[in-house]
Amino acid sequence: MQTNFTLAQLADPETARSEHILRKCVHCGFCTATCPTFLLLGDERDSPRGRIYFIKAMLEGDRAPSESEVRHVDRCLSCLSCMTTCPSGVNYMHLVDHGRHHIETRYTRALSDRFLRGVLAWLMPRPAAFRWAMVLGRLAKPLAMLLPSASADPGGATFLRRLKAMLEAVPDRLAGPSPVDRPQTFPAAGLRRKRVALMPGCGQQVLAPQVNEATVRLLTRHDIEVVNAAGSVCCGSSVQHIGRNGQAIELAKRNIEAWLREIDGAGLDAIVINASGCGTTVKDYGDMLADDPLWKEKARRVASLAKDVSELMLEVGLANVTARPLTVAYHSACSMQHGQKVIEQPKKLLRDAGFIVKDVPEGHICCGWAGTYQVLQPELSRRLRDRKVVNIESVRPDIIAAGNFGCIGNIADGTAIPIAHTVELLDWATGGPKPAALL
Repeated sequence: MQTNFTLAQLADPETARSEHILRKCVHCGFCTATCPTFLLLGDERDSPRGRIYFIKAMLEGDRAPSESEVRHVDRCLSCLSCMTTCPSGVNYMHLVDHGRHHIETRYTRALSDRFLRGVLAWLMPRPAAFRWAMVLGRLAKPLAMLLPSASADPGGATFLRRLKAMLEAVPDRLAGPSPVDRPQTFPAAGLRRKRVALMPGCGQQVLAPQVNEATVRLLTRHDIEVVNAAGSVCCGSSVQHIGRNGQAIELAKRNIEAWLREIDGAGLDAIVINASGCGTTVKDYGDMLADDPLWKEKARRVASLAKDVSELMLEVGLANVTARPLTVAYHSACSMQHGQKVIEQPKKLLRDAGFIVKDVPEGHICCGWAGTYQVLQPELSRRLRDRKVVNIESVRPDIIAAGNFGCIGNIADGTAIPIAHTVELLDWATGGPKPAALL
C-alpha cells in the first residue's frame, strides 16, 4: 500500500511503525473471509481492509476521525483472525491499537459513551472495585428487562442497551475472593523442577477464581513452585483495547517491576498466564515499551518468559493421569490461536488426559466476548455468540473446554452444555476435584 506521510510525521516512532505496517498491505482481501464483523454485516468498511484504509486516512491526515470512521473501527473485536489469514504479514494488532489511541485522543465521543468507557476503564483493572460492581449489578439485574435490546437511535437508547448488556453479563452466582490470589508462594509437591510466577489477572479473579485455584493445584502437583508476585496487576489489555494506551503502559510497568523482582531474586523459569487475552498482551510488552529506553529491555525480558499454562504443561508432561473419557469440544479463544499462535498444545494435553477432543466448525471465528466488546457492541456480540453455540452443539460434546474465562462465561450464557477452563479438566484428570460445571 502506498503511503503519504510527511517526514515530520515519521519522526514519531509509533507513526513510523504504522507506516511500515500499512506498506505491507497489498489489498488482497483475504482478511475479509475470516473477519467476524464482515461475515455478519457484509460491509467492506467493517472488514480489516476497510479499517486499514480508515486508520491510514486519519493518521496521514493528522486529523480527528469522522463519526463513520470511529463507528467502523469500534466494531473491530481485535480477534486477530485477519493476522492468521494475511499472506503479507500485516501486523493489524499494532495498527488498530494505534488507530484506537488516535481516536481516543482526537475524537470527542457522546457524553454517555465517554461515561461508560470511563467506568469500564476504571473498573476492569481493579478486582476489588469490579467485585463490588458485580454485587451491585446483581441487585440491579432485574431492571435489565425494562431496558431496550435494540434501537436505531444513536443517542440515549444506545447507552441504555449497553447498560442492559452490562446487567445481563453479571453472573447469577459470585464466588468470594480466592485465597490463592493473594501474594504468596506455593511450594512444589515434590522435588522442585521449575519456579514460575502466575499472573492472577483482574476480571478472572472475580468471575472465575476457580481457574487460578486449579492452575496452582496442577502446577504444584507436577513439582512446579508457583509464586503470586506482590505488585502484579491487570495486564493492560482491557484499557488498551479502548484506546487508553498510557494507562495500559503504566499497568505493564507495574507488572514488569513485580516480576523482575522475582527474576532477579529467587529466579523464574516462566511467567504463566491462564487467560489467553492477558497472554497475548504480556507477550507483546517488548513492543509496547519499545520506545522507552529505560523500560524496553526490561519489557523484553519479561515478555520472553511469558507462557500460556498449556505451553508450560506440555513441556512438563502430565503425570498420574486418570483417564476421563468424555467428549470435549475445544473452543480455541481468538487471543490463543490468533494472538499467541497456541493451537495444538491444549488439545494434545486434553487427549493425554484421556478426553476425546473435537474441533468446532468455524473454530477460527470469534465467540463475541472480546473483553468489553459484549458491552460496547452488544448486538454483534450476541449474534457471534449464538453462531458459535450452534457450531459447538453440532459436535455433541459432553463438555466444552476453553482457555479464556471471558469466552467461557459468554458461551455458557448461550448453551446448556457445561463448559470449563482447560486447566480445570487437566487438574481433574491428574488428581484434582471435578470441575464445578460438571457437578
